[in-house]
Amino acid sequence: MITDQSAVRVSKKGSKAVAIWLAIGVGMIMVQILLGGITRLTGSGLSITEWKPLLGALPPLNEHAWQQSFEKYQHIAQFKKVNSSFTLADYQAIFFWEWFHREWARLLGVVFIIPFVIFIFQKRIGRDMIKPMLILFVLGGLQGAIGWIMVQSGLNDTDVRVSHIRLAIHFLCALFLLGYLLWFTLKVSVPTQQMAAQPQLKRFNLLLLVLLFFQLMYGAFMAGSHAALNAPTWPDVNGAYWPSNLSDTHDSLWYTLCYNPIAIQFIHRTLAYGIAILIVVWYFKANKVSKGLWLRQLRGVPLLLVLLQVTLGIMALLNSMYPHAIYYAVIHQFTGMLLLLSLLITLYLSSGKETVSAIVKG
Repeated sequence: MITDQSAVRVSKKGSKAVAIWLAIGVGMIMVQILLGGITRLTGSGLSITEWKPLLGALPPLNEHAWQQSFEKYQHIAQFKKVNSSFTLADYQAIFFWEWFHREWARLLGVVFIIPFVIFIFQKRIGRDMIKPMLILFVLGGLQGAIGWIMVQSGLNDTDVRVSHIRLAIHFLCALFLLGYLLWFTLKVSVPTQQMAAQPQLKRFNLLLLVLLFFQLMYGAFMAGSHAALNAPTWPDVNGAYWPSNLSDTHDSLWYTLCYNPIAIQFIHRTLAYGIAILIVVWYFKANKVSKGLWLRQLRGVPLLLVLLQVTLGIMALLNSMYPHAIYYAVIHQFTGMLLLLSLLITLYLSSGKETVSAIVKG
């Protein structure tokens, strides 16, 4: 994350406009991540077999173009082994989500680049802000490239979907991009006097973020490997609280942790419980912060979000055998992102210097 306060100097007249612009970017990246989740859950990710960053902005515009696109899809394993009964209308339905996902990414580029250039000419942002923004543009471009590499890996005669490992990499990179932009937004918009010097709380917050990183990674593993279908029960795992088939004696540790669906689900569940308990502890520790600070006022947000997240996860799991499970899964992912952002905000608010720290109750 950005740590140098001088790296984001903004003119007084432009600070509000820049903050709004960055906040819109945060919201749009969240939408992009959700679209990626919907694309995965609907099996739409391999529907577009070509990557045309510019020319691909428009979908097929006539019957002949649609047939050509459909024929290319018919050459890959997903169609041959899973969707061989698809009509053109069925193909158009999955094509939409992948196209919309890519189209939103293009719109993101426009929303970032054009105002950035305008703000430079209007002198609303200083030169020190240019480098971090260029890094953001590079990260966005890399994310697009990673997405295409992931899709291309599934365009063959053997795989019916892309690897959940590649999916997790794509997802985590998107979350890093989201967190980078949020941190940048906080640098511009949070008053210095609202930053509390809370080193112990900050370290606790960092621990929560590390655990949440692995939790979100295993969430991507769950979605990519359809691990929920292997044990759609709660609170037990197919009748046991400690599944006997977590691993096989012939399996490596790597295989067990990353490929065994029961192990993936068990780890995902266990991390959820652990994070929820630790956030309860963090909440009471944050209760000691001075009442006038935002950190004190926002301390309940992570707690509410983690409780909601656990509840939605259980509902998604119990309904995973039904078509409407996609709605629970998408809301579950959205809440996970909100939890991540809330912990990043509280981390930022607890990172003040001693000279501007709030008085903590003894």
